Amino acid sequence: DPPPVQLIVQFLEQASKPSVNEQNQVQPPPDNKRNRILKLLALKVAAHLKWDLDVLEKSLSVPVLNMLLNELLCISKVPPGTKHVDVDLSSLPPTTAMAILLYNRWAIRTIVQSSFPVKQVKPGPPQLNVMNQMQQEKELTENILKVLKEQAADSILVLEGALKLNKDLYVHTIRTLDLLAMEPGMVNGETESSTAGLKISAEEIQCQVCYDLGAIYFQQGSTNAAVHENAKEKFFKTKELIAKNGSSSLHFTIDEERLAGYCQACGVLTSSSDDASQQATPYSQIHSCMKSGNYQDLVKIFLEDNLALSLPVQFRQSVLRELFQKAQQGNDALDEVCFKVCVCNTVCDVLQGRTIDIQFCQLFLKPSKEKIDFLLEVCSRSINLENASEALRRKMAAFLKNLCLGLEDLQLVFMISSHELFIKLLKDDERKLLIDQMRKRSPRINLCTKPVTSFYDIPASASVNIGQLEHQLILSVDPWRIRQILIELHGMTSERQFWTISNKWEVPNVYGNVILGIKDNLTRDLVYILMAKGLHCCAIKDFVHAKQLFAACLELVTEFSPKLRQVMLNEMLLLDIYTHEAGAGVSGERPPSDLISRVRGYLEMRVPDIPLRQVIAEECVAFLLNWRENEYLTMQVPLPLVQTNPYVKLGQLLAATCKELPGPKESRRTAKDLWEVVVQICSVSNQHKRGNDGRVSLIKHRESTLGIMYRSELLSFIKKLREPLVLTTILSLFVKLHNVREDIVNDIAAEHISIWPSSIPNLQSVDFEAVAVTVKELVSYALTINANNHFWLIIQADIYFATNQYSAALHYYLQAGAVCSDFFNKMVPPDVYTDQVIKRMIKCCSLLNCHTQVAILCQFLREVDYKTAFKALQEQNSHDAMDSYYEYIWDVTILEYLTYLHHKRGETDKRQIAIKAIGQTELNASNPEEVLQLAAQRRKKKFLQAMAKLYF
Repeated sequence: DPPPVQLIVQFLEQASKPSVNEQNQVQPPPDNKRNRILKLLALKVAAHLKWDLDVLEKSLSVPVLNMLLNELLCISKVPPGTKHVDVDLSSLPPTTAMAILLYNRWAIRTIVQSSFPVKQVKPGPPQLNVMNQMQQEKELTENILKVLKEQAADSILVLEGALKLNKDLYVHTIRTLDLLAMEPGMVNGETESSTAGLKISAEEIQCQVCYDLGAIYFQQGSTNAAVHENAKEKFFKTKELIAKNGSSSLHFTIDEERLAGYCQACGVLTSSSDDASQQATPYSQIHSCMKSGNYQDLVKIFLEDNLALSLPVQFRQSVLRELFQKAQQGNDALDEVCFKVCVCNTVCDVLQGRTIDIQFCQLFLKPSKEKIDFLLEVCSRSINLENASEALRRKMAAFLKNLCLGLEDLQLVFMISSHELFIKLLKDDERKLLIDQMRKRSPRINLCTKPVTSFYDIPASASVNIGQLEHQLILSVDPWRIRQILIELHGMTSERQFWTISNKWEVPNVYGNVILGIKDNLTRDLVYILMAKGLHCCAIKDFVHAKQLFAACLELVTEFSPKLRQVMLNEMLLLDIYTHEAGAGVSGERPPSDLISRVRGYLEMRVPDIPLRQVIAEECVAFLLNWRENEYLTMQVPLPLVQTNPYVKLGQLLAATCKELPGPKESRRTAKDLWEVVVQICSVSNQHKRGNDGRVSLIKHRESTLGIMYRSELLSFIKKLREPLVLTTILSLFVKLHNVREDIVNDIAAEHISIWPSSIPNLQSVDFEAVAVTVKELVSYALTINANNHFWLIIQADIYFATNQYSAALHYYLQAGAVCSDFFNKMVPPDVYTDQVIKRMIKCCSLLNCHTQVAILCQFLREVDYKTAFKALQEQNSHDAMDSYYEYIWDVTILEYLTYLHHKRGETDKRQIAIKAIGQTELNASNPEEVLQLAAQRRKKKFLQAMAKLYF
C-alpha cells in the first residue's frame, strides 16, 4: 500500500485533471461529485496526519501542498479572494481561523525554505516526457513562490495577530470533514462549534507561530539588520514556551537543535546591555570586539581559548582572514593584531598536531624582541605543564626547538633558550646540543673540548643493594657509571645475566649472536648494554649520549674483538650520518669530506664475516644521493657491490638517471633499467590453487620476491631521500607506471615523465593498486620536504582530481600557481598552468556548481572555449559569487553574451553590471595588443587571488 502522503498526491492529481470537450478543447477540471470526493479524501489523509506541516512539507511538492491548503480554506468557508489580513481571527469559527493560520504558516515556512541552497540531484537518462513534467513543476513552483513572497508582509501580519489570540483553536478531523460532506446544513452546527475537531491549545499555537515568525525575521535580517531583534525576541519566546509546556505535542514538533542555533546566531548578531548577553559565548564576544574595534580583548579571547579549545580552527582562520583584509585596506595599526592572532592560532595548531600555517612563517620573516616576547607568553599560557601529557610537552618542545633553528640572531635564540618554559620542556642534553648547533653557525665563537678520561681510569666503588643498582643501571646513560654499576653487581653475584633485566634493551640479531658469544660475563653484559642504550638514544635522536655510549663500547671491544670493533665503527658512521642530517644538514651545509669518505669506505668494505645491518647500507646510499655524489655512484662504485647490494644498485640507477636529465632519447638507457627494476618490485607473483569444489583459483601475492627488494623496503628507502631532483625522478617514474594502466581515466602529470617507457609487456603482473597507494604516499612525503614545489603540488592536485575530490584538487592547483608566481603577482609559467591543468580546474568548478568561475577559466586556455563558457553561464543555480566575478572577465565575446543572457531573462541589475564591465576602455578592441594583454593579466591576477582566498 502507498504511504498516506502519496495518497494525497494521487487524489489531488486525479481531481485536477483537465477535461476535453467534444471539440477537443481542453477545459478546467469539472466541479462534479467525483472530483469533490477525491479532494475530500485528500483532506482526510492530511487530517489523519493531524495537519503536521513538517510531515507534509517533506513529502509534498509546493504546488501539491498549495492545492491542499487552498482546499482546506475552501471547505472551512474562507471566502475566495478575501485578504486574510483584513479578517478578524477572533470573530471566526475555530476551524476557519485555524485553516487561515495553517495556510499563512506554510507560506512563511516555504519562503524561508526556498532561501536555503538545495543540493542538485544527479539526473538519470534523459526522458522527454519526464523532463517536460519536471520543467512544468519547476515553473509552477516559481510562480507560487513569487505570489507567496509578494504576500509575505500580509502573512506576517496575520501570524502576529494570531499571537494576540488567547484561546484554543480546532483543526478539522476525518469526522468533521465527513459531517461537512454529508450534511451541508451542519456547517453552522457542530462543525463550527467550540468542541468540533482536534483541539490545539493557545500555548501550542503561540509556540509554533513564534518559531515560524522568528525564522522569517532571521531570513529578512540579511538585508535589514534591525529585524534580527524581532527574530531574537520570537526565538527566545519559543524557548520559554517549550520550557514551560514541554517539547512533546500532538500537533507539531520543533527542531530544538536548529532553534538553539538560531538563538546563538541572534545573540551574536544583536547587541544587548542585559546581564544575560554579557555572559555570551566566545563567538558573540569576538563579533562584538570586531564590530567595536576592541582588538586588545579579541587577542585576550584567542589566548584564553588556547587552553579551552572551544573555537573551531575554521572560525579562528576566518577571523584572521577578516583582520588581514582590513589591514590590507590601509589600516596599518592592525598589522600587530594580525601577528598576535596568528601566533595564538599557530600555537593552538602545534598543540593539536596540525601543520604550521604559511601566514605565520611570513609574519615571522623579520623577528624582533617584542615578537619573541609575545610568542613565549602565548606558549606559556597555552599549556598547563603540571597536567599536560608527555605528547603535548614534546609537541611544544619541538616547536620551540625548530623556532630556534630557524633564527639567525643568537640573542633571540638565547631569549627562547633561557626562558622558563624552554628549560622545563627540554632536557639539559637537548638544550646543550641545540646551543652547540647554533654556535657552530657563528664563526666568532670558538668551541673548546675537554680531554676525555680513559675508560679504564675510573675506579669502581662499593655498592648498596642489587635492586637499587639495577634500577640505576636501567636509568643511566653515562657509560662510566654503567661500568661502575656492573662491576658492583658482578661483585655481589655471579649467577645473574644483567643484560636481561630490561626488555627495552634490544640489539639486532646479527649483533646479538656475536656479543652473547663473549665468554667473560661482565664484558658481555657491558658490551650488550652499551650498544642497546646507544641504539635507543640514536632512535630518540639523543645523539650526544649515543656518541658517548658507542665511543665507550668501541674502546672496550677494540682490545679483544676486531669483528665487534668493525661493528661499532659501522654504527658510529650511521650515528654521524644521523647527527649531520639532523643538525648542519638541515640548513643545507654540506657534510665534511671525511664523512663522505667513510661512507664510501663502508660501501666498498670487503672484511669477511662482519655482521652487517641492511639499514646502514640503505642510509649510506641515501646520504650520497642527498648530497649529489652522483659521479661516485655512477662511475666509481665497484661492480660486485652493485650486484650484491640492492640499495647500491638502486642508488646507481637513480644517480645515473638524474645525471642524464634532460638528455636525448638515446642516452636514456639507465632510465629504462631503473624502470624495469621498479616494475619488477611492483609486480605480483601469481599462483593457481585448486579448491574443494575442484575449481582453479588465482592467488596474487602482494609482496613479491621477483624484484631486488620488497615494495615496502623501496618506499622506506625513498622516504630517506631529500634531494629534489632524485625525488622528482622517482616520483615521475611511479606516476608513469600509474598512467600505463589500461583502465585509467585521468592521467597524472609529472616532470620528466617522457623519459620512461610507455608500455609494459606483462601488464597483468603489475599490482596497480599498490602503485596508486605508493604515488599518494610519495607525493605526500615529497611535499613535507618542500611544500612549495609546484610540480609536486600539481601531482597532488591530479591525484585528488582522479579520485573525485574536486575542492581539494582546486586547492592544490591554485597553490601550485601561487608558489611560482609570488601569489599571482607575477605571471604563472605556462608549463605549470598548461591547458590540461586549466581544463581540470574548469571541470572541478563545474562539478562544484561554480559556473561563473568556469566561464572565467575558459579564457585562460590558449584558445578560448566559448562553448563551455556559454553553457556554464546559462546555469542559473550557481554556487559562486556570480555577477561579482564579471569584473574578472576580459573576453568581450563572453561579456556580450552575458549582456544578451541577462536581457533575455529580464535581470536588469546583472545586465547593467555586465555592460559596465564591457564598457571599460582598456578592453576596447582597437587598443594595442600590449594594452589588451596587460588588461587580461591584471584580471587573471585578481581572479586567481580571489580563488585562492576561497579555497585556501
